[in-house]
Amino acid sequence: MDCFRFPGDLIRAQQEWHDTYRALAVPTPRRTLLRRRLLHLSVRIEHAFWLTPAGTPAARVELRRRAGASWRAEGAG
Repeated sequence: MDCFRFPGDLIRAQQEWHDTYRALAVPTPRRTLLRRRLLHLSVRIEHAFWLTPAGTPAARVELRRRAGASWRAEGAG
């Protein structure tokens, strides 16, 4: 059973954050743009969900785990 029910926009923002963070590891002239994108996504991740009783530290870890798992699954296929 899924004990964490995250809003779709929060999951997408976390996945985009991971994608942007990984993109920063590659030398590119777009580094400033990527840094700004990372900051923008960090604000989106600071979601109203975290103000609810479900917004526990364990939920934050689970959100990052899921976002990373979806990236690994896409990369494997």
